[in-house]
Amino acid sequence: MTDLTGLTAVVTGGSQGIGLAMATGMARAGARVALWARNQERTEAAAEDLQDMGLRALAVKCDVADEAQVAAAMEQTVSELGPLGCLVANAGITDTIPFPETSLGRWHAVLKTNLDGAFLATREAARRFIDQESGGSIVVVSSMISRYGGTRQAAYTVSKTGLIGLGRTLAVELARYKVRCNILVPGWVSTPMSSGLESNDRFREATVARTPARRWAKPAELEEVAAFLADPRLTYHTGSEVVVDGGYTVY
Repeated sequence: MTDLTGLTAVVTGGSQGIGLAMATGMARAGARVALWARNQERTEAAAEDLQDMGLRALAVKCDVADEAQVAAAMEQTVSELGPLGCLVANAGITDTIPFPETSLGRWHAVLKTNLDGAFLATREAARRFIDQESGGSIVVVSSMISRYGGTRQAAYTVSKTGLIGLGRTLAVELARYKVRCNILVPGWVSTPMSSGLESNDRFREATVARTPARRWAKPAELEEVAAFLADPRLTYHTGSEVVVDGGYTVY
């Protein structure tokens, strides 16, 4: 099992869904985890649940689209938990609307959180890693929708495709500082954000039929993947796309 004892990890959008699962996986492996999210009440509840399991967790209120909040969240995190070892850029929102009806405001709202937020969070992490001279791990959470596109999800699809480019660039540029960056590409996962799609019987049945594993994943199935990606011993593993989709993209 991966041993992350002594490592401080940040997960943006860490209060629920995939983000909370990744934080849980790293915490189970021994890491001290900071959950960054906008909803303070939900974030504190998630951190308390981890603490009740005997794990080290910190709730940090942060809107990743706000540059000042990101800097303050990082300062709070390292002050309370210690030098940064891993950052997972996971925070994201979606908006389901026909493309011709998409306003510029709604387009920008999705990209502001999903793409600008990832930029701000990973930039802050990169600065910390370089100043610490410690190396570290960055994980950018994309989506398999970046490969196929998605009806009524133009902004979300574009943001998740952009994250692949960001992750690849960070892997190349930050390698000299012993900072690794890998991209997680999840498939269909049962989360609060995807509940509307999953509750649509026709849509769920179609996606299950298209998935060789014949089901959607549970968030907990990403726990050990997160611990693996954060492992500081994997010094040569960078620039990869780790696909966890039940075989969807190869079927």
